[in-house]
Amino acid sequence: MWNDVELLINEDTNTGRLCNVREENSGLYQVDTLVKIASTEKVLSDPQLYSSSSSNCSIVVADSTYLFCVLCVDRNGNLHLIYVPQKSTLLTIVRDGADLICPMIFQRLNVSVSYVCQKCLHAECNIFFCIHFFFFTLLGFLDINLSLPFNCSEEHISSVVMRCFTEALPENRLSRLLYKHKFEEAEKFAIAFELDVELVYKVKLDFVLEQLASASVGGNGQDVWSDLVEEAKTNLMKIMDEQYVVEYCLKAPWPTFDTAEKMLNHARKKMEKLRGLNTFLIHCLISSWLFPSSGISWIEFLNITDYVGDMLSHLREGDLKGAQHLWLRHEFDERGLDALLSSFPEDLPSQDLCLWLRSVIVPFVRRVVPRGQKIVARWLEQRARILELTEKGDWPQNGLNLAELGLPSLWMWIPSEDDYGSEEVEHLKSLVSNLRQLLDLYNKYNCRLSLSVFEKASIRSVAFLMLDKVPAPELISATVEGSVRPYSLEHQLPLDELLLQYIKDLLERCSSQTTTLFTEWEAKAVAVLGCITDTDLVVDAVLEIMQKAVVPWTEVVERLVQQHLEMVGPKQELLKESYRLMEMRKLLRGYGIRNFNLSNNTQIMTLVRYILKQDLPTSLEDSLKLAGAYKLPTSQIHILYLIQLISQSKPCVTLLKKLAPEEAECVIERLANWARLELQDKDHVSEEKHQMVVAQVMVEALTFLQRIQKGDAFKSVDCENNLMMFKAIAHLQEDFDIFLTPNNYEDPKVRKQFQEYHITAYENTRARGPSKSKVTATPMVANDPDGKTKNISTEAGLRRLARQLQRTEQELWADLALRALGVGKVDKALKILSELYKHHGTTSTGKVLFSAAQKLCQMLEADVPMILPEGVDLPAVIHKLACQAVTVCHSDLLLDCVELCKSTRAAMDVYHQCQLSDNYGFIAKVSASTTLHFSPSWSFQDVFKEDCIILDPVSVLPVQYEITNCLLPFSSDRKLYPLDCSCLSHCSFQQGNANFLNPLLVPLASMLQMLQECSQLELALRLLVNSFGSCLQHVTSNIMNIKLGIQLYGPQALQKYKACLSDLRTTTLSSINAVAVALLHKVFNWRVVDCDLAIGLCTLLSKTEVFKILWKVIDNTWQNYDKILAVAMVGAHLCNLFTEQEERKKFLSVITDAEWGIELGKLGISIQSVFRQCPEMKSNLIPTLVKNKNTTPEIILQYCSTFDLNRDEVINQYITTLLLEEEEEGGGAGDPGAGQGEQPLGHADALERALQIIPMLHSTRNLTISLSAAILKLSPYNYERIEGVLRIIQTADEQITSISISQAIGLLQHLKSYKRISPPTDLESSHLLENGLEPSALANIRLPFHLLMQTTSYWKILSPELSEETFPTLLLISKLMKVSVDKLYMSAVNHVFERSMKPLLLEQHKRRQKHTSSKETFKVAKTIMGYIHCIQNPEWAAATAHKIAQELPPGQTKTQSLKFCLALGDAWLKDPKLEEAARTRVETFLSKLKLQFQRSATENVLMSSQLNSPEHLKLTGQPARLIVILYEHSSVEQRFRGSAGQTHPDIHAVCKEIAAINSVDFLKIRSMLLEKWICKTGPAVCYIYLSQLEDLNIPYTVESFLNSPKEGMVKGLWKNHSHEPQAVRLVADLSLEYQVFDPQLWNGLLQKLLGFNMISDLQKVLEALGAVPSLWQVITTSADSSFILHVPLIPASSLVSGRCPFLLNLDLIGIANRFAQFSLPGFALGALLLIPCAKRKGQQIQGLLSACNPITILEQLDEHMNTGELAGVPSQVSCNHVLLLPSLVNHSWLYCICDSICSP
Repeated sequence: MWNDVELLINEDTNTGRLCNVREENSGLYQVDTLVKIASTEKVLSDPQLYSSSSSNCSIVVADSTYLFCVLCVDRNGNLHLIYVPQKSTLLTIVRDGADLICPMIFQRLNVSVSYVCQKCLHAECNIFFCIHFFFFTLLGFLDINLSLPFNCSEEHISSVVMRCFTEALPENRLSRLLYKHKFEEAEKFAIAFELDVELVYKVKLDFVLEQLASASVGGNGQDVWSDLVEEAKTNLMKIMDEQYVVEYCLKAPWPTFDTAEKMLNHARKKMEKLRGLNTFLIHCLISSWLFPSSGISWIEFLNITDYVGDMLSHLREGDLKGAQHLWLRHEFDERGLDALLSSFPEDLPSQDLCLWLRSVIVPFVRRVVPRGQKIVARWLEQRARILELTEKGDWPQNGLNLAELGLPSLWMWIPSEDDYGSEEVEHLKSLVSNLRQLLDLYNKYNCRLSLSVFEKASIRSVAFLMLDKVPAPELISATVEGSVRPYSLEHQLPLDELLLQYIKDLLERCSSQTTTLFTEWEAKAVAVLGCITDTDLVVDAVLEIMQKAVVPWTEVVERLVQQHLEMVGPKQELLKESYRLMEMRKLLRGYGIRNFNLSNNTQIMTLVRYILKQDLPTSLEDSLKLAGAYKLPTSQIHILYLIQLISQSKPCVTLLKKLAPEEAECVIERLANWARLELQDKDHVSEEKHQMVVAQVMVEALTFLQRIQKGDAFKSVDCENNLMMFKAIAHLQEDFDIFLTPNNYEDPKVRKQFQEYHITAYENTRARGPSKSKVTATPMVANDPDGKTKNISTEAGLRRLARQLQRTEQELWADLALRALGVGKVDKALKILSELYKHHGTTSTGKVLFSAAQKLCQMLEADVPMILPEGVDLPAVIHKLACQAVTVCHSDLLLDCVELCKSTRAAMDVYHQCQLSDNYGFIAKVSASTTLHFSPSWSFQDVFKEDCIILDPVSVLPVQYEITNCLLPFSSDRKLYPLDCSCLSHCSFQQGNANFLNPLLVPLASMLQMLQECSQLELALRLLVNSFGSCLQHVTSNIMNIKLGIQLYGPQALQKYKACLSDLRTTTLSSINAVAVALLHKVFNWRVVDCDLAIGLCTLLSKTEVFKILWKVIDNTWQNYDKILAVAMVGAHLCNLFTEQEERKKFLSVITDAEWGIELGKLGISIQSVFRQCPEMKSNLIPTLVKNKNTTPEIILQYCSTFDLNRDEVINQYITTLLLEEEEEGGGAGDPGAGQGEQPLGHADALERALQIIPMLHSTRNLTISLSAAILKLSPYNYERIEGVLRIIQTADEQITSISISQAIGLLQHLKSYKRISPPTDLESSHLLENGLEPSALANIRLPFHLLMQTTSYWKILSPELSEETFPTLLLISKLMKVSVDKLYMSAVNHVFERSMKPLLLEQHKRRQKHTSSKETFKVAKTIMGYIHCIQNPEWAAATAHKIAQELPPGQTKTQSLKFCLALGDAWLKDPKLEEAARTRVETFLSKLKLQFQRSATENVLMSSQLNSPEHLKLTGQPARLIVILYEHSSVEQRFRGSAGQTHPDIHAVCKEIAAINSVDFLKIRSMLLEKWICKTGPAVCYIYLSQLEDLNIPYTVESFLNSPKEGMVKGLWKNHSHEPQAVRLVADLSLEYQVFDPQLWNGLLQKLLGFNMISDLQKVLEALGAVPSLWQVITTSADSSFILHVPLIPASSLVSGRCPFLLNLDLIGIANRFAQFSLPGFALGALLLIPCAKRKGQQIQGLLSACNPITILEQLDEHMNTGELAGVPSQVSCNHVLLLPSLVNHSWLYCICDSICSP
């Protein structure tokens, strides 16, 4: 079918004419073939043509029967052929030129259709369809399918061609005409085709513009210019585009200034608001100033592009005026600032320069180019400094004037983000400050200084310069009074101190110079000194002169010093002291010392040494004088002198005694250090005599120091140590001819060597004994310096020597004791050890005791002969030594001491079993422990004592001590390493084949055999356990890891240890089992069983064997419950160890029966009948227990609990008896023992017992039920008994529904503290009768407990008790009882109102105080309001308050009450839980209440003004009518008549208040009254103006006012009455009303409004002037800076909303700075918020927040938010408060703000 599509691009395209219309050289229409659609098959019928168009494509369809193909043309010009059945695109042809297809470009073409049928030469018949594409588009938009039938006589249609018949664009034609400059033809063409004619005029004007430019360059004549100007004028008149006209006038190079002015005036008429016009006018103005008569210059000026260069050229030429004009109207950026400043000629006067800088450059830089401040500040500083050389005549005033221009006087901060020259500005500020001070020096004090000198000088040095400039001493006084004194007062400098400092400075300068003119500075210093009035400072000055004056003094200095020495003053001593220093110089001359410069202490001490070496009688005295004169410590001099005396062997103590104690102490301490060094230098000090002298002198000196030294403990200890050392050195040398240096003496090793040597000599001497021969050995002696011989062969001498060698007596005794043991003298050694332990219990003593004990064990093993005291128990002594060693030994030796103690104890026990007794060879073993004290319940626990055969000491003791030594294989002398021990259990393996276990096996087996043969089972068991335990611990502690052990000791050594230990284990276990069985039988057969020992023995046996032995013992024991109990407890304990629960239960059952057997046996009750029976059989014993008089309830309960018997009934009966029956019997029935003196239990004791028994009940329900029923039978006023029962029920913790225990107890607590104020009610009497209770006297002071617990009678009892005093307690009771607290508050409100408020109101009514509230009334009302506020139900609260308000009489109190009701109603309405029906009810209530409040408030206002007549009171519901009536009140007329002596109500204030109360439009009422009262001949406003003119004494009628020229009238008023505020306001109103906008008038008018502080009027005026552009310049360029300051504040609402028209022209930053200057940062922030530029605004705000305290801003915000006319700016700050939050958080001020807000 029609599926052959061909897109014809630029094919068969030509031009044609429509309707035979021709145009020369062009065709206006065009035909384009777009697409050809053909059929591939024979066409049998004519096609149907369809077209459709959408916003994206156009569709053309050609088919006759069925739609198979769709031809779609999109808006991009692409042609798509779509096959409909498969919904696929068969063909896409892309066309570049979419403008022919897109229907959007055809907007002004007519639709035409042409059908042309033509028979072709071919066989087919082609029909060409020339269809305008826009026609198809239109049909598509209208959803119309075009079906075109075609009839052909011969053949059917075989192809369809679509062509586009388009009109050629007239715009193109017009463009060609304009290009050819055929302007007239183009104008006609545009008009004919309705094109833009103004385009023709604009192109023509552009052509004229080019001709003007060429004419100006070529210099053509006046005629050519005039024709071109006229042509431009003509065309400009035809153009309506005002913007184009103005821009053309601005851009055109008009030949003359007059022509330019005319054309610009034409442009001004077109559009006055264009900024460019103003700019060009400025150019014109500048040109008229620069080139008044030069046309060529005008053209050249217009063509200038580099205004900066032109301005700089003017500056270089000296044309400052021209440069100013260029700068003023052509502002530049910071890039040209440097060039500008450098272009100023150096010879330009500063006065001319300051004018331009002040008025133009500096303001521009601060406002527009803030970064240029750095450049300006730096240049101004340099230029100002140069003026000191170039303009000396006006210096420093000219430099100050110039430098001040750069100060940011209106700025309080510099933005922190961009540094705008803060450093340069600071330098400039410093320069300004210096210049001001320099100017003050010249003006005030006639002191000229150069700037460089002044900058280096301080305030004090400036005063010095004033004095330096004085030419003669005689003028000093006048200079001080005329210049220095005022200067010091101005700068707050003390004059006297200043003069003194000058003298010091003068002396320092002059004394350091080599000059012969001393008299000049001396005379000047004396003259200055004469001006000092402070006597102390005068003396200081004299001292300075004395010290600096050259010796010998001149006459002037000598006279001055002598003059002041004779005076009396506080510093005379100091003066004399200085004078004495001068005398010291004379003293030095006596020793031949002249011109010696004593500049430091070292030189002075050199002189002292020199003087002392002269060894003159006065040497010491002169040295001390010299030291005193120069304030040196005399101790050093005394030390030097004492050293000199020692070297001469002269006594020294005499000199020390003459010194003061403090000085003597210092001297001796330093002398001791010297002596120590002297004795230490053994190589250089070879004379023994000198050594002796030094030591002896130090002993005397230190002894003297001990007597005088007080207070300092550390120094005392140091002194004592030194004295001991020097004494020892002296005595050793004197007594033993031994010289030790201090270091040797302090070395313990050296001292010990000397001691050992002398002990050996001592022992040798003692060993030889006294010889009978005449020739005896020479004893060791020491020669005394005096020739005496001291023998050290005695023990006393040995001790004395030890003391001198710092060997303590303890150490000496230890050495002697060990030496005695070594030679077998045990008695002597024991004696020494005993004394040693007694007097020296230290760790070293512990080691000595350990060594001695170990030594004795070794001696006993080896059977060494010993000298023993008679009857001594040596094993016990050895054990005692070991125990003593344990108590005092070091921690490193503790394990060894414990092991030794354990082994010696075993040896001691063995030795004790070797002693004979009278029991046929048997003795009882003596316990080594102290007497044991057991409690009665554990009296069966006792220490077992074994019966056995005595041992042979000769056989057993060596073996036992051999075992002991094997357990301690190392001697005490062995060096031990950290964590190492000597005992077997903790010592390490030895390297090699040494094995510590093998030596132990033989003596162990031998000893075990001997003990078993003698039935010493305990000893045998202990031996086995201790020995095997030590061996096992020895092996395991060394082999914690097998691999590590193999690496350390080798596998063979480990194998040997394993085999040895295994054999020992087998032997030990078998022996232990046999010994344990035999010993256990001994224990059970002992009279009292030792349970601990028995348990221990049982653990050594098997479980089966143990239980068999235990049950056998229990079965064979008859009624011996103590023994049965002990054996059963042993069994139970073993069951725990063996985890045998069944067996344990059996033992526990036996224990229980045995215990009860013992306990009941004490009461005389036998348990044998039920012993070891089942628990059910135990109940047979209860009757016996109950009947026994000695049985207590505790015993009964315990018995029931033990055997699981039912005890609840017994407990219930017991409790009931205690609490109820005991009360009924009048204090309780006595028990059988009562007659024997036992007192019956009191109520508290009985309650306590009952409380203790209750927890023993299984179920407390029955007890609770019975007590709950019984409590109702108690008196409701007997709180104590009720509380007791409640406590029992509470303890029972049984839930009952009839009463809440906690609530009842809480109620009792409140009732106990409450005293009743109302008499008992009838309800209480009825309650007592119904329950059969007797009346009680407590009913008068107590409330009934039972009735308060009942909700039905609660309010009947509580209501009579309500009062302000009882309310808090009753409130607590109500909350506890969970009744409605709101009801209580309502009752309290009614009670207080009836009893307190009403009487007060009646009293006030009697006194006719209707409108005043007394303090009592206010207090009561406050109480009532407090109660109402506490009501939680809003409806009840509002109703209660409304009820109270209804009962109040008219007046202020009622009004306030109704207002309070309104507040409650609003709170009720805001309840979120309020339902819709309730909300409607609330709104109705509020509407009525509001009306009532308004009437009451209105009535109150009338009453307070004495206008409460019946006629007025009737109109309280009609406030508008009432206000009208009040304005017609007779008092108004009387007030104006001025009746004397009468007071009239303020009708206006009353009406205003009534209008405010009733929300009436008061202004409307006033306007209505004015219209009513004023004549209607003219406008209402006219009469207001007439009244205001009449107030100014200006008579005007309505007619004359309406007919008068308003501008003249306004200016006349301003001329004659501008000094009156009322007239100024009238002039402003008239000018705005009649549009009088004279700039000069408004400039003065705005100033006057501001000057009269008429802020509100100024705000209205400025808001109105916002619509008058001609006055904007007046507002923004006002010369009064204070007015500019108020601009952003006055129209605050306009500024905030962006309606201020001159906001962009304001210096808002300068305004903000002015606010900051006046400490108004809140307003400053408001001004900055108005900056239009967001970035600049943010920078300025951050700078302000960083420099100001945000808290201050918020405080000002809070202060000024709702006050005054300036509230707009703080409100803007409030709207943008988020700006403050980051600053507040960063500066940690947020917590301070929270604290300030939260604090009251």
